[in-house]
Amino acid sequence: MAGGADAGGLWRRKPIERLTEDATAGEHALHRTLGPLSLVGLGIGAIIGAGLFSLTGIAAAEHAGPAVVLSFAIAALGCAFAGMCYSELASMIPVSGSAYTYAYATMGEFIAWIIGWDLVLEYAVGAATVSVSWSKYVVTLLQDWGIALPARLVHSPFETVTLADGSTAQGIVNLPAALILVVISLLLVRGVRESARVNAVIVVVKVAVVLAVIGVGFFYVKSQNYVPFIPQNTGSFGEYGWSGIMRAAGVVFFAYIGFDAVSTAAQEVKNPQRNMMIGILGSLAICTVLYIAFAGVLTGLVRYDAMKGDAAPVATAIQQTPFPWLQTLVTLGVIAGFTTVMLVLLYGQSRVFYAMAQDRLLPRFFATIHPTWRTPYRSNLFFMVLAALLGGFLPISQLGHMTSIGTLLAFVIVCAGVIIMRRTHPELERGYRTPLVPFVPIAGIVVCLAMMVSLDGETWLRLVIWLAIGLAIYFGYGRRHSRVGRERALGGAHTR
Repeated sequence: MAGGADAGGLWRRKPIERLTEDATAGEHALHRTLGPLSLVGLGIGAIIGAGLFSLTGIAAAEHAGPAVVLSFAIAALGCAFAGMCYSELASMIPVSGSAYTYAYATMGEFIAWIIGWDLVLEYAVGAATVSVSWSKYVVTLLQDWGIALPARLVHSPFETVTLADGSTAQGIVNLPAALILVVISLLLVRGVRESARVNAVIVVVKVAVVLAVIGVGFFYVKSQNYVPFIPQNTGSFGEYGWSGIMRAAGVVFFAYIGFDAVSTAAQEVKNPQRNMMIGILGSLAICTVLYIAFAGVLTGLVRYDAMKGDAAPVATAIQQTPFPWLQTLVTLGVIAGFTTVMLVLLYGQSRVFYAMAQDRLLPRFFATIHPTWRTPYRSNLFFMVLAALLGGFLPISQLGHMTSIGTLLAFVIVCAGVIIMRRTHPELERGYRTPLVPFVPIAGIVVCLAMMVSLDGETWLRLVIWLAIGLAIYFGYGRRHSRVGRERALGGAHTR
């Protein structure tokens, strides 16, 4: 049997040497074109989305008050633990696949499959979810400019819309959501260098918007709004006080999700041993500074308790300044933020599927590289169709929590992978070494597990169902076609 003796091959690992060999094999090689600035741009592009504009007001109003700035710092610390672990593994195993590849090298094929399948939640489903929100902001902005799109063409068939004559009908398709996913996917097919350039331009736009809000709003901050800085706890856990700060940290944590997508680019990075660490930790550091400054200005413009129940606290804060045009600027910033998030998520997903197909856990079809553009174009096109169908025809807002739980599970496995690799492969060169091992990885595991436990039961149920589907595919196809398994059965001879 191809699985070997280790429980049917479930725990067989892929040797580090094979990972490196696959990354440089001629017909399977990707172009190494990304430098440190491009990686930082990818990280910022994935991290700064609408979460900054929506979660900050909620966390301040309901949990932490002005001390929400401390919540952002605590959440950043949790991400930093995972980020340092990602940096070490990415510098040591500079190939596509992110947490999937790291798990295959450290914990075995079964765990690698679970995390690879789980990453579909974070990347593909996440991109589709974001496209629906992107569509809503674009439609609103166009309405402000006097352009009205047909209501039935901006809503899914499961949504009821009010027509111009006052009657109601079901939507047909969320056309803007589907179209933006198609455009981004075709850009990714064209090449990672071109995609990185577009991402860099949009990142500059949305960072400029955030800086404009901070810079203008700073001069209209009222110091009395910061008193008390840490509101007294109401008697319930999570409602102000230090417990509120911690609860708010759990809320705003999800505004940081996305930096891990940088690690999927490892096989297309120049000098990955050095640049992966710069990309991951650099983007985290920049976003943390922007987040804390933005939260400080927001709670200085509007008193925290006045934001409770406010669906648009940032808009309310901007009204405290004599510059109403800032509201349009914020809308543009949100749209730009969503655009780069979709770009990086779809990019990451295609690279994970490419890596899994190289290992034959998925059909070889997904491992094909375009002869000219050197991109895994079939994976890109597959997820273009899948994500466009989801974004166009389903109201998938509830899948946002699934994106979060998928991310946290990936963080846990990566942190554990660092500890395992230090024990099993201490001799391997590491361009970056996580400090204070095992304390930092263990801290990352504890923080991420605590975040997962805080999520609702329905989210856990969806995760279990999704993983059950994935396991059916693995035992029905992946386990029998595994390249590593076949090579073991052939006594170590390489197969393609």
